Amino acid sequence: MKAVLTTGNGGYDKLVYCDVPMPVVGAGEVLLQVLAAGVNNTEINTRLGWYSSSVITGTNTVASDKPQSEIQKIDGGWNAATPFPFIQGTDCCGRVVDVAPDVDSQLIGSRVIVRPCMRPDGFDSLRNIWMGSDFDGAFAQFVKVPATEIFVVNSDWSDTDLASLPCSYGSAENMLHRANIRASEHVLVAGASGGVGSAVVQLAKLRGAKVTAIVGKTKEKQVLKIGADEVIDRDADIVKFLGEESVDLVVDNVGGSSFSSMLKVLCRGGRYVSSGAIAGPIVNLDLRDLYLKDLHVIGCTAWDEPVFANLVSYVEANRIKPLVAKTFALREIAKAQQEFLEKKHVGKFVLVPEQAS
Repeated sequence: MKAVLTTGNGGYDKLVYCDVPMPVVGAGEVLLQVLAAGVNNTEINTRLGWYSSSVITGTNTVASDKPQSEIQKIDGGWNAATPFPFIQGTDCCGRVVDVAPDVDSQLIGSRVIVRPCMRPDGFDSLRNIWMGSDFDGAFAQFVKVPATEIFVVNSDWSDTDLASLPCSYGSAENMLHRANIRASEHVLVAGASGGVGSAVVQLAKLRGAKVTAIVGKTKEKQVLKIGADEVIDRDADIVKFLGEESVDLVVDNVGGSSFSSMLKVLCRGGRYVSSGAIAGPIVNLDLRDLYLKDLHVIGCTAWDEPVFANLVSYVEANRIKPLVAKTFALREIAKAQQEFLEKKHVGKFVLVPEQAS
């Protein structure tokens, strides 16, 4: 089959479109024909080794620093070393084409999406592994996954629409679930035009929250259209704009220099939740803001059990909308990632593999 093989930490030359062996299902597994696969920041970060503690700058800075990014990072993946060479791809919409003998054969032919965040020790343990980061993912014509991680979706969403959902919407839903967002609360969303941020806007509005979104000027109308109540330019002084102690919940996957301002606008007992740091992982923290205001800082990687089933129910009930900005052929992955890093789009990019003969 055709696949994009990521051969190591480094630049776009590490993405090799080539022939690789077909996956063979083992006990408890299904084989999917990949219909579409979303593009995420995490795949770029994994290729660059950004998760290594040696990296202290944002994704775009590391991406432009080719000599540094090509140094192999032994701790560059989510769970220590990345298993190079391997197939990335965290988002998958696929069709079941084969199952192991111990899996229900009636699944064959079903269109499904894959829960990429898997909890191998059960939901009482926070240990997690990720498709496309810890083992082969969806940047291929076929992928094998545990049968427990596929979800049939009864919806008229297209394949590319469904492929835009798992990682971004799953991370967004998990953060809001973990932060126990409530109706009428004021939520501030950083990076609201990105895949996760735009999902947070929709999912927070679905719960009845007031949403203030931080975006670039050229994207304000689009973010208002998906539900934000007001927008703030990403270069503005958010403390001056909103005032101190004006926000109940901050959802921030940006990080970097804006972190200290996020804590200033939180009310007493407010919550700050994050599952990323695209602008940089190293931040300035004044502990007085944290303890004098009784703030809660919540980190999110492992998805809680209700999260993915919630997403499927929202799709099937047409309570959320897909935000596919552009599609590319799988072989165009380097072009897709280059445009992704330009951050001119709202929503998600999606890759479409060639149909297998």
